[in-house]
Amino acid sequence: MSDEAARAGGAADEYEIVAGAIFRDGRLLLAQRIRPPELAGMWELPGGKVEAFETPQHALERELAEELGVVVRCGRRIGVDVALGRGRVLRAYRVDILAGEPAALDHAQLAWVDADDLEKFDMVVNDQAWIPDLLTELRRLRLPEPS
Repeated sequence: MSDEAARAGGAADEYEIVAGAIFRDGRLLLAQRIRPPELAGMWELPGGKVEAFETPQHALERELAEELGVVVRCGRRIGVDVALGRGRVLRAYRVDILAGEPAALDHAQLAWVDADDLEKFDMVVNDQAWIPDLLTELRRLRLPEPS
């Protein structure tokens, strides 16, 4: 959102950056960044910026279609707000895939990780605040061992 839109009375949500926590079969989808150079190679929950007059849920659905080629439905918030400065906040939402298979269209690669592997990945600093909540969810979703 531009500074002009903010001064014109834009809502706080217009400063929101959204990320999607996609779980499947007891695993979480992570995406490896390719840019900017200082974050290239690090891992994150995929997502992006909420545009003016766009809800956070719609923005995340749009961003994940662009970045992963999937159709999703946004669910509840997960984790804490992460303050990014200049009035921006990063929020994660649980996301269900409705159609498509995630592809790395805007990332170096994707990885499905379980609770035992999540902390082994070099996560971008902003996403690290969510690790406790993501681990709790992964442990809750853990599939029982085959007998």
